[in-house]
Amino acid sequence: MINKYFFYLSIYFLSISAHAASAPDAFSFSFTTTKGKMHFDCPKGWSPLGAQRLHELVTTGFFTEVGIFRVITGFVAQFGISGDPVIAAKWKEATITDDPVVASNVAGTLSYATAGPDTRTTQLFINLVDNVRLDKRGFSPVCKMIDAESLTVATQLYAGYGESPSQILLTEQGNSYLKANFPELDYVQSAELVIK
Repeated sequence: MINKYFFYLSIYFLSISAHAASAPDAFSFSFTTTKGKMHFDCPKGWSPLGAQRLHELVTTGFFTEVGIFRVITGFVAQFGISGDPVIAAKWKEATITDDPVVASNVAGTLSYATAGPDTRTTQLFINLVDNVRLDKRGFSPVCKMIDAESLTVATQLYAGYGESPSQILLTEQGNSYLKANFPELDYVQSAELVIK
């Protein structure tokens, strides 16, 4: 049974590699969350490496029941750690180089969370308000919401836990940690490309 599990896991990561060169110059996608849908446009020129990584994550099914574990009212909503500890561990060290900041961190844009220069992996945050001060700190927006309804959904995400959820424990224990300790959290249930 264990060997079968790792076989399918290896297929998952091979599929990631297969998608690595496939991001178009612009693409659109949607997140389905427990509060509703959020729709984004991604012009690759804003953040080429970030857009490439995001396209991989969307097309390989990474965003399946991913907890929105850090929501700060009037600031950001952060997510992007897989609820499966094995998958989270694999992506943890898969860093990409920073992109220059081309667009600004205004309300409705999507940027990568980081732990310092050149540490972007899979964690993202939605700017719930204009956070232009983040531009000078190197946070390069990747996408923008395409409608006001999407931002309304984002501002309704549960913010009662603030910064209490531990990213370390989430990475190690997965969604079982969130479900047991933070039952009101919202989730990204899925993500899909939108063909226009």
